[in-house]
Amino acid sequence: MSRLDFPLRAEDFRTPADLAGLGGRGLLVGGLAAAATAAGAFLDVERFFPSYLVAWLLWFTVASGCLGLLMLHHLSGGSWGLVLRRQMEAGARTLPVVGLLALPLFFGLERLYLWADHAKVEADHLLHHKAPYLNSGFFIGRTVAAIALFSFFAYRLSGTSGRQDAEGDGGRAVAMRRFSAVGLLVFVLVSSFIGFDWLMSLDPHYFSSLYGAIFLTGQALGGLTFLILVSGFLKRRDPMAGVFVKKDFHDFGKLLFAFVMFFTYLAISQFIITYQGNLPEEVVWYQERFHGPWAWVAVGLLVFHFFFPFLILLSRSVKENARALAAIAGFVLVMRLVDLIWSSRPSLVHDGFGLHWLDLAAPLALGGLWLFFFARELARRPLLPVNDPYLKEAFARD
Repeated sequence: MSRLDFPLRAEDFRTPADLAGLGGRGLLVGGLAAAATAAGAFLDVERFFPSYLVAWLLWFTVASGCLGLLMLHHLSGGSWGLVLRRQMEAGARTLPVVGLLALPLFFGLERLYLWADHAKVEADHLLHHKAPYLNSGFFIGRTVAAIALFSFFAYRLSGTSGRQDAEGDGGRAVAMRRFSAVGLLVFVLVSSFIGFDWLMSLDPHYFSSLYGAIFLTGQALGGLTFLILVSGFLKRRDPMAGVFVKKDFHDFGKLLFAFVMFFTYLAISQFIITYQGNLPEEVVWYQERFHGPWAWVAVGLLVFHFFFPFLILLSRSVKENARALAAIAGFVLVMRLVDLIWSSRPSLVHDGFGLHWLDLAAPLALGGLWLFFFARELARRPLLPVNDPYLKEAFARD
């Protein structure tokens, strides 16, 4: 017996009215935080760019993570993705906005990256050797191309899904699956190089072949934690209050559990490989992060980014509880911000923490603005793909 009464009507799954209010509050908070961030940029430009970089990377991983999970859903099927599809599509369609938000960073590359300073490149043999790849023009071109490609994927899948709703053509599901098979492969490759470019090259002397996979898993965590938070919001409101069931959140919790474990496995593997290699130019990366005040942050990440969610998510009752799972997801999303700071800041500030109030203001600014655009995109479509041919079968098995 299905939890839904078929056939479904698109008009029965319009977004709740207070979603617009959520977007409006995001715009208000984001606007105020953006004003504070702009003031901070004027008062202390050296602190502005490291904070803005972390903020942009956080919300880029959330938006691009939605796209990656969307393509994974089209390939794997299952009711977990059907109830999340509209949220994933809306998050993915914000990628052009996220791309525009990267513009301030292009004006501060020399303040962030050694390889963007011509004098330092000429004085360093390794940087000079890497200059054909690590240079400002090619870096900006790669970023623009990646955002454009991801945006194309997002709008192509959303457009096909919209036509499926309008026409009830079951063949659209096959088309989306085939497109996702190629798209996900390209997404994995391009995302890995984005991680190399924006994070790993902050210390151009360091290299890890696992860094791209770590960044990619961070995208999955960013997207999934946000989707769980949105699902918790929609679960308490019609029409999705009658759609979401314990099984859905149990599925979300299992996915979160898997990604948390995989992220930690990759991070520890990277450390072991670097430790065994014992190359001076690579060991320095960990020396900066495992000594002084950053060592305590590393311990905190191990405890709160892995052990805490790992142990909590072992419980089936927690995974099935929408409020509890949303709380865990929100906590992991905050830890993603901490991890991005830990990964980037020691390469930019070599004395003490180098923390600043902009580390809070910038993520709030970009997050509030991003939430406004997400809410606007989510309101454009019914909250369920009512004409998906697998919807009835998936829900009938619940």
